[in-house]
Amino acid sequence: MDVLTLTEEFTSTVQAERLFKALILDAPNLMPKLMPQAIKSVQLVEGNGGPGSIQEITTAEGANIKHLKHRIDAIDKENLTYSYAVIEGDAVLEKVESVSHEIKFEPDTKGGCKVKNVSKYHPKAGVEIKEEDFKASREEGSAILKVVDAYLVANPEAYA
Repeated sequence: MDVLTLTEEFTSTVQAERLFKALILDAPNLMPKLMPQAIKSVQLVEGNGGPGSIQEITTAEGANIKHLKHRIDAIDKENLTYSYAVIEGDAVLEKVESVSHEIKFEPDTKGGCKVKNVSKYHPKAGVEIKEEDFKASREEGSAILKVVDAYLVANPEAYA
């Protein structure tokens, strides 16, 4: 089966380090506060938060997806990169064995940054997947990034 690889880019006026700290390092605390209507909790269920750790995301009442589990594959605070795989989740894993994400935060010349996310969808045997199959989950990911970005713009002292 062919792996479906999708790349998304997002630009921000926020410094790469601040966005990385908020969106990656402090996600378990920040996400439920900023988006209580969507995310109920982000909990570390295994490990110490480093590579190999498992995070469980529980969504709010009425969401299509009730929970997800992510395995953290790599965190590089110096190079501002983060890799993780979705290893469990209702609806998300109907057509795929797993989904892996590689996220890189790159400073730009204007003091902001560019965020690049490469997602790889590994289909289940005999299942054909298309980009449209993952449109909703990709839009949700973009929405989360925009909410955190807006919070950091409105709160310049946060994660400084």
